[in-house]
Amino acid sequence: MNDKLLFRRAKSASGLAYAPYSGFRVGAAALTASGEIFEGANVENSSYGATVCAERVAVSNAVLHGHKDGIVAIAIAAFSDGRDHKPSGFVVAHPCGICRQFIFEFGADIRIIVGKDEDHLDVRSISELLPQGFRL
Repeated sequence: MNDKLLFRRAKSASGLAYAPYSGFRVGAAALTASGEIFEGANVENSSYGATVCAERVAVSNAVLHGHKDGIVAIAIAAFSDGRDHKPSGFVVAHPCGICRQFIFEFGADIRIIVGKDEDHLDVRSISELLPQGFRL
């Protein structure tokens, strides 16, 4: 599975997001060592703290299917509807701090793939995005 194809899966998953408050729909696709892909989308809530990010949904989906030790890459695609004078369309969105630590739990070398489109991708390890990540 190449990065472009994984990003396309994340882009597709963004269409499943529940984002009535922000208009910011995020999709994620987690790739396992066995080649399986598990998708996720953000799910907002009136109590903003209860909102769940797409990355955590995708990783949780993979873990629930027995892949807690085998996640190798996560692609993230974010679509903004342009409200509040923000740009509309697909935008670059790296994982938030909580998601960075959540992903780090499952591997310091997991590749994170983000971009506006599949021809302009930025790829970094989760350790690059969270240099002081920890595990108990």
